Amino acid sequence: MPEVSLDFPRAWVEFDDPGKKARRYRIDLTWLTSRWTCIFGRGCKGIYNTMPDAGCCTQGAHFTDKSDEKRVLKWAERLTPDDWQFYDIGRKKGPTVKASDGERKTRVVQDACIFLNRPGFEGGEGCALHGLALREGVSFVKTKPDVCWQLPIRRSYDEVERPDDTTVQVVSITEFDRRGWGPGGKKLDWYCSGNTEAHIGTEPVYISNRDELTELMGKKAYAVLVEYCQAHEAALSKARDPASRRALAGHPADPE
Repeated sequence: MPEVSLDFPRAWVEFDDPGKKARRYRIDLTWLTSRWTCIFGRGCKGIYNTMPDAGCCTQGAHFTDKSDEKRVLKWAERLTPDDWQFYDIGRKKGPTVKASDGERKTRVVQDACIFLNRPGFEGGEGCALHGLALREGVSFVKTKPDVCWQLPIRRSYDEVERPDDTTVQVVSITEFDRRGWGPGGKKLDWYCSGNTEAHIGTEPVYISNRDELTELMGKKAYAVLVEYCQAHEAALSKARDPASRRALAGHPADPE
């Protein structure tokens, strides 16, 4: 089985946000220095075996807030029938709907997100909004729903009360593993973040996902993160014995 266990030793670092007082980052160095990379279209099996070409787009994307939806809809207006397979449905019915939980999300068409172009579409398969970003020469962070460009990075917030009666916001950035999907995560037929098949990147996550991390943290905090990641990589490199690497919390899905 190429997917590793969800629980293994990880290396963490904490530091104050240089751009905002009373905020502290808690960073999963093991994840951000791993060699995970998105393999959609080049080995991704999809989270459900009934839709192997749909990646993680089968359920549609829930928006984080109104501004997220508004931004995506603005970019969607730039799509044409040549680059969006479900253009007609999107224009007639709208590309977003209210989900059963009351939240807003992208519409699901033929068992997957309305923005997912299927194999065989002349305009190219994959996310129409991702393709739009490539054509426009902008980061897909601007065109895609927040949950889509963040995955599989997970950002969470905790308000921590200290013994001196002060409060600090701790922002954790780590791997969005199966459990991030809630109880249904256990039923996913395949998932990439802990799968050896997806840990084939030529660059570590903190570099390959620079745009995403900068958007999540800000430029100043990202610069500090890079320093810690580089130091962790240097320590892993010195520990050439596999057992030592595990003690320093290298991601077990990475190649030795």
